[in-house]
Amino acid sequence: MIRTLRKAGIAAFVASGIILAAACPARAQTASADDTARFLAGMPPSSASPLAPLTQDPAWQKHARYFNSAFGNLDKNQFAKIRAWSSAKLTAPSPVLFYMFSGPDFLYANAFFPNATTYVMAGLEPVGPIPDLMRLPRGSVAEGLRHIERSLSTILTLSFFKTHDMRMTLGASRVSGALPLLYVFLARTGNAIQDVSLIKLDAQGIPQPENTPSAPSMRNAAHGVKIVFAAADGRVRTLYYFGTNIANDGFKVSGFEKFCDQLGTGDAFVKSASYLLHSPNFSDVRNFLLGHTAQVLQDDTSIPVSYFAPDKWQLRPFGRYTGPIAVFARNYQPRLTQLFQKGRAESLNFGLGYQWRVSSSNLLLASRIEPQAINQPGAGSDSESIASKGPDVPPDSAEQAATTPAAGAKKTTSKNGTKNQKLRMAVRRPAPFYFPFFFGR
Repeated sequence: MIRTLRKAGIAAFVASGIILAAACPARAQTASADDTARFLAGMPPSSASPLAPLTQDPAWQKHARYFNSAFGNLDKNQFAKIRAWSSAKLTAPSPVLFYMFSGPDFLYANAFFPNATTYVMAGLEPVGPIPDLMRLPRGSVAEGLRHIERSLSTILTLSFFKTHDMRMTLGASRVSGALPLLYVFLARTGNAIQDVSLIKLDAQGIPQPENTPSAPSMRNAAHGVKIVFAAADGRVRTLYYFGTNIANDGFKVSGFEKFCDQLGTGDAFVKSASYLLHSPNFSDVRNFLLGHTAQVLQDDTSIPVSYFAPDKWQLRPFGRYTGPIAVFARNYQPRLTQLFQKGRAESLNFGLGYQWRVSSSNLLLASRIEPQAINQPGAGSDSESIASKGPDVPPDSAEQAATTPAAGAKKTTSKNGTKNQKLRMAVRRPAPFYFPFFFGR
């Protein structure tokens, strides 16, 4: 009798285990980073992925339809044009791209610089944990998808993040931080994620695993993520994103400057940066970009045009400079107006930045005339000699930077000098204004 009851109990225990396993067979598994990225991007994961059954959820299917439409329209109306422009204008890209004040915007970095092999991005948004959707309740997954949609709403329509809004949505669900947004952009740009690791920088700027104890002197270490991915052409590339402060009180002490310095010469891309690089409080990162880049692609919210020394940089304007939006009106640049008026600005057929309409968007491509001067890590900055003069107050020689050709330039006549002086007097520049937080990017 006892033996019979024991057998019956064992059979019941085994049966209950089978029922539980059948009820949640995928929960014991972990989805790959690439499958997770595709799922969050509204794209089907691999058929063998434990996330595959979740694509039958009406919430995910609605999410997929929304992203298919949004990204489809964006590619047709925006990124196809940007890729064509980039192919024609950025003919000698560097393998390294520095994208400061980027937030998780890999979307535009990839569109303008598709041939970079190392992307370095930085913003105040924290990385967050590596998404593990299989450990979340079903309701949390659907909620996370909705928050991702809200976080991306402005960049999919206006070309930049509204940082305050994004912070509110990124921290409001269990799918949190900048990493899920990077996943979405990587998947939607046709990349396959191979490896993801959370990192932080030591005092020498060398990435260490996130769980490595920090030295007492590195209380403000830059925390980030390293993503290794393969593009459609099969080439393996690396994306670094750091959620860190790159103002003067953070750029160096966090190890981020040394990390970037070790990468040598690269290109820089800056847009929708709240005019922070106009400020003395961001002179360190401004100096770094001027001293470590072969070309800088930016809108007017980035490095003031006056910092590009005419004997070192050739400036090529695109679009139309109409001045800042109202909240940043004090950051108007008279020299940039001169450049766009005299420099025969080439047209743009796409819009971006705060002045996101095609008719009022602007880009400036600054190409270094003597790239050999910056090939070594630790190179000096063009603006070191002028940083102490304050924002947008370079030496008088920079006045002609906008129209100085790369070589064979004629000397400016006294007549032209008088004309420029009159123009400066006619257009009084108000004191620069720095918004207390990143308005968008």
